[in-house]
Amino acid sequence: MENQIVLTIIFLTGISLLLVFNEMAYRQLGLKGEITRKFAHFTATLSTITFPYLFTSHWYVLLMACLFLTLLYVSRNRKYLKSIHDIDRVSVGSYLLPLSIYITFLVSELQQNKFLFILPMFVLAICDPVAGILGINFQRYNYQIRIMRWELKKTWIGSLSFFVSCFIVSLIALYFHRVSFDSETFYIAFIISFVTTLVEMFSWRGTDNLFIPMSVMLLLILFL
Repeated sequence: MENQIVLTIIFLTGISLLLVFNEMAYRQLGLKGEITRKFAHFTATLSTITFPYLFTSHWYVLLMACLFLTLLYVSRNRKYLKSIHDIDRVSVGSYLLPLSIYITFLVSELQQNKFLFILPMFVLAICDPVAGILGINFQRYNYQIRIMRWELKKTWIGSLSFFVSCFIVSLIALYFHRVSFDSETFYIAFIISFVTTLVEMFSWRGTDNLFIPMSVMLLLILFL
């Protein structure tokens, strides 16, 4: 138990230092809030992939999730951490991220399957920022997606980059998990990429931070 508490404190300290570094980069380099927000999303989410190997109980993850939810709520209302909150849209994504991490960890623990946590976090950490940054910064020949008369908030380049990056990430992760590059590996990777791209496409106000890992996890339970 003492080791678990020490690991929790170390991880909390590391994420706190990341937020400080992110805030300094935002202020000193004049970076856009969307960029620093995506950087924090990528690094923080990617670091959680170690959780199944570090923590033996979901209670430690719940504690960290509650602490960061409180920090994000307080900082938003008191106008701190502009590197996270300074965006030109309404989003609850920063609040849903700790919740998403905890729920995914809890289910993987109950199912006694680390991979149910690892792949969803890889997809969320890598593919979502890739889609967001490319979708925002490539303006030429990049159009918002229209379905009939309904215009979505997503762009073609953003969604395509999400699909491609998700397929690559899923394929590599599934290979190491199944130790096989057979047709089933490609099929599962394709289904995960296709479904999560649709989920990301139709999500609004940052809810993809919750729905993306949930959809990956459900597909893994279904196919594996």
